[in-house]
Amino acid sequence: MLTRIDHIGIACRNLDETVRFYRETYGFEVTHEEVNEEQGVREAMLRINGTDDGKASYLQLLEPIREDSPVAKFLARNGEGVHHIAFGTDDVAGAAAVIGGRGVRVLDAAPRKGSMGSLITFLHPKDCGGVLTELVQANEDGAQH
Repeated sequence: MLTRIDHIGIACRNLDETVRFYRETYGFEVTHEEVNEEQGVREAMLRINGTDDGKASYLQLLEPIREDSPVAKFLARNGEGVHHIAFGTDDVAGAAAVIGGRGVRVLDAAPRKGSMGSLITFLHPKDCGGVLTELVQANEDGAQH
């Protein structure tokens, strides 16, 4: 059902400075950047390694582009740091249904568009040990999320 750690989302105030830190400190390079208007963020994906299912694991750096975005609210409450963890799956709707059937609240009624054309849904942090959890399905053309 879940095949890998897809990414760890990190909230930051300045995407360019945070990318520079990860590049200079760990040697990680940006493999994808985009602005997600729906979620109100500018983001960079830094590929960490390949995984057994042929996809990859990433760090997702998130800078809010508006004050009412979830990431902006997170930064106001908590400051910079880990925002969420995401698990990869080949069937995000199916995985959400199974996990929801186990008593975990699924925050999205249906999967929605995520980074790099993926489908995503979130699980309620109060049902996941205080951790906002995302489920991710790579897009159909095989692009890695």
